[in-house]
Amino acid sequence: MPGILTLAATPIGNVGDASQRLIAALQAADLIAAEDTRRLRKLLSLLGISSSAQVVSYFDQNELERTPWLVQQLREGANLLLVTDAGMPSVSDPGYRLVDAAVRAGLQVQLLPGPSAVTMAIAISGLPVDRFTFEGFLPRKAGERARALESLASEPRTMVFFEAPHRTRETLEAMREAFGADRRCAVCRELTKTYEEIVRGTLDQACSWAEREILGELTIVVSGMPADRHRELTPELFVAEVQARIDAGTDRKDAVGEVAKALGVPRRQVYDAVVAAKRA
Repeated sequence: MPGILTLAATPIGNVGDASQRLIAALQAADLIAAEDTRRLRKLLSLLGISSSAQVVSYFDQNELERTPWLVQQLREGANLLLVTDAGMPSVSDPGYRLVDAAVRAGLQVQLLPGPSAVTMAIAISGLPVDRFTFEGFLPRKAGERARALESLASEPRTMVFFEAPHRTRETLEAMREAFGADRRCAVCRELTKTYEEIVRGTLDQACSWAEREILGELTIVVSGMPADRHRELTPELFVAEVQARIDAGTDRKDAVGEVAKALGVPRRQVYDAVVAAKRA
């Protein structure tokens, strides 16, 4: 009989969040694929348990190479447990390729629920939770990051991002530039850990908070564009605002940028409205 692939969520901060099902699965698995084998052994130690499973690494750089071998182990009857450093596998962590390959091979896949920074952050953010979009990590290069955020400026759903501590300040400043200083947000730092911190307010306030040294992993939740603003932001408004600035002596390129920033919309959206009006 083929083995079963089990995705298991691991604690993201407090080891007390480990479920009894996770503990049992760690002890019973024939094979464990771990994002970082050292962190896995530390988790086993903190839980006070041992495992006789074969442990192999499974991370971004070896996913493609190792996935076929893991699928073959499943075919041969090994029960495989997949864990990442923290939280749910496949969510901005290794796992998707293995799940996809196992499903394509007709193998059984199951999941052990547990901590997830995405759902925890949005639940505690105080922002609308009925609809949200998970954006993961933004591009590291400033230009690519700015373009990615510009494309999300008119997104109506609450947005969830991951970010590293050393990039938090520049990311929040880029969000302020793209979404507007008054857009509501929540910055969740060190979730479930001893020094857990939730900062709620506007992006402008979050930027002020980020001027200090920041430690620990972060999840940033940003509100979507309010529905009433969608109705207010028409092409006619963009054209009128740009023209007013041009009449005051600003060149068209700068005027488009100023209007986009002031209204919290992508620059391309304002530019396209101006070009369409000119053609008309």
